[in-house]
Amino acid sequence: MTPTAGLLIHLSGPLQSWGERSRFNQRDTSRAPTRSGLIGLLAAALGYRRDHELTDLATLRFTVRIDRPGTLLRDFHTVGGGMPRDLTVITAEGKRRAPDKATLTSDRYYLQDAAFTVAVTGSDPAVLKACAHALRHPHWPPYLGRRSCPPNAPLLLATADDIASALIDLPLARRRPRTGGTVDVEFRADAPLSHTPWPPDADDTADQIYTESQDDPLSFHPHRRQYRARPVYRRLLQLPADQCAGLGVDYLQRLSAHLSNVHPIESAPTTP
Repeated sequence: MTPTAGLLIHLSGPLQSWGERSRFNQRDTSRAPTRSGLIGLLAAALGYRRDHELTDLATLRFTVRIDRPGTLLRDFHTVGGGMPRDLTVITAEGKRRAPDKATLTSDRYYLQDAAFTVAVTGSDPAVLKACAHALRHPHWPPYLGRRSCPPNAPLLLATADDIASALIDLPLARRRPRTGGTVDVEFRADAPLSHTPWPPDADDTADQIYTESQDDPLSFHPHRRQYRARPVYRRLLQLPADQCAGLGVDYLQRLSAHLSNVHPIESAPTTP
């Protein structure tokens, strides 16, 4: 199969939140970055406003490798309480809430201590090149699903001519287990994972979990946000435990050494 060129992105931070079905006072998070969240991340880096057409970014495809799934955190959130009438939250009718009804509550969910590596591919090399430049020099500060969730490391890791092999071989941002020679790593993609060049011993007919998610954005316009359903293919691969590079500085050092030694990966500079 012909190798496919693309970008490698790393997403990690104290908190992430990738809303999938959030409504009103219930703000959920998917267990992995959503397509709408990733396209929104790139759109912000490119400087697109919310009413900007998404035609170019709609051609991109994403494969998410879950390095660390993290743990789910629930935040019971309040806003508006204890304020005088002229400072309370405005209702849908444009009026101010009465002081005794001013407090609004919501449940907001986050992933804590999670890490993901994402392969980005597309049919237009110019779009990939523009996205790579924007991730190195973002127009607006990037965040991991919500503005309160900044990344703790550079987003763009590298570009690669064979993005699937590069994604599989890249060090894992997780601690090595005390026992066992392999670790189970989940991948999620927009297309069947058998369509990518997985390791030669991987069975392309192996069971894959197929689901759908309503997270393919048609428009981010604040008054007419639109999303459509898209397929999600999930597959579990066993990777060598030696790929586990630890956390923090240990991971960054191992990653830097890998990117400098492996070709045809082109390392992304961490400074302008």
